[in-house]
Amino acid sequence: MTISGAETLLDGLAIGRLPDRLGAASDFEFEWGGVAFVQRVWESEVEPGVWRVDLQVQVMRGGALEDLDALRDFLAEYHERGDDWKAEPFGEDGLASEREVARFLAPSLAVEVRDPFDRQGAEQVRTVAASIAPQS
Repeated sequence: MTISGAETLLDGLAIGRLPDRLGAASDFEFEWGGVAFVQRVWESEVEPGVWRVDLQVQVMRGGALEDLDALRDFLAEYHERGDDWKAEPFGEDGLASEREVARFLAPSLAVEVRDPFDRQGAEQVRTVAASIAPQS
């Protein structure tokens, strides 16, 4: 699904593609490890009173994000992953693992797309991550 308007923007980045099956969106701002996060989370009610995350997109800004290696190290610590965490290359600026893609967009700027409950699938996560670019 190609989207347009204010829904496509998150902290100065345009999200060019989103899956069709997304629930309601909520935005959050927080800081962790000296990095500021702006996160949009889409959730759906899977049964009465039970909500599940459909997709997360988070923009990260901070000096710890110097390059792709620094982004990998930061995410390993943030997500509490061990040294055995294997992320494969995603294009020239990213890392991909089972349910997420992170991209280093510029010094101090990165984005991560996550599907923590495997509701969209790896291909959708990759499509969304590839579509994110600075707002023109």
